[in-house]
Amino acid sequence: GGVAGWRKPNAHGRFPPKSGDFAEKRTSGASIRRADRSCIPVILEGRMMLRKRKGHSPGEPVETEDSHSLRAHIGPYLSWLEGRGYSTSGLWTRRADLLEFCNWCKEREITRPRELNRTVIDLYQRFLSRRPKQDGNLLSLQTQSKKLFTVAKYCKWLARERLVAYDPAAELEFPRPSLRLPKAVLTAEEAERVLAVPDPTTVLGLRDRAILELFYATGIRRSELANLDLEHIEFGRGVIAIRRGKGDKDRFVPLGERTAAWLKKYLVDSRSRLMVYGEERAVFLAARGGRIAQAYLTQLVGKAIEDSGIDKRGGCHLFRHTAATLMLEGGADLRFIQQLLGHADVKT
Repeated sequence: GGVAGWRKPNAHGRFPPKSGDFAEKRTSGASIRRADRSCIPVILEGRMMLRKRKGHSPGEPVETEDSHSLRAHIGPYLSWLEGRGYSTSGLWTRRADLLEFCNWCKEREITRPRELNRTVIDLYQRFLSRRPKQDGNLLSLQTQSKKLFTVAKYCKWLARERLVAYDPAAELEFPRPSLRLPKAVLTAEEAERVLAVPDPTTVLGLRDRAILELFYATGIRRSELANLDLEHIEFGRGVIAIRRGKGDKDRFVPLGERTAAWLKKYLVDSRSRLMVYGEERAVFLAARGGRIAQAYLTQLVGKAIEDSGIDKRGGCHLFRHTAATLMLEGGADLRFIQQLLGHADVKT
């Protein structure tokens, strides 16, 4: 008798997508072909880098034919940041942003650090303001600012290492994204409808229900949920420990009784049947036994919201906004909510 939710491999030893509401889908090459052609090298390079994450460091040397090029200095720069305690996930993001910048420079025959100047940085800022995403929309001001910040810090390090005569980004003015309210927030009734979408009688359905319950009860980030390990759950104290969250900060988040019950049920009835590798410590496992991917969490939440029939759209962050709003409406102190969500500034 097979385990519910499992799929048999095909003749090529691969697992075909499962039909149903919560099938875990792999991104096809067609989605890359539909993307902006100028972004294809960055997309492919980013995917290769994501595959290398496990067991590798973001400070590893970048493949390049010129040992003195802009690309060649990315590895030493990230190793320097790594030695100063920067989070690994944040460094991988910086690596991707810097590779995108170096690819843009190479297309304009700018390959060495000393060829950088203020005009180059200004032109790159203009490029980011007009660069479309895969969905056709422009980058948000917040995303533009983060990418420019990464480039500016890299330029500052190049000047510190005497690889450029001066910091070409010293006078860069960053975009000022306005503070906006969330586009949509779920009511308590709507949240319950979303939670009821997965089928808890199946292995994957029970896992997905536990994931949605945890998002709703705690408001934790997608990356924080994906990085949860078994030792981070303390049922006796009724809390989960968020280790090295955003900003490399730790915090404790309380678990409600209902969420704890769903979590326990998942660990006993579902996780034990998903576990393929005995040494895996992740709380939430994918169908093949490894740690669940952040991209799948976005797909899961978006699909659940869509299938619930409510006229709202969103992903994991929608539950974060919902949790904060409902706690505030229930009389929770704003400072408590700030600490619970792990925000550095109460304004956000």
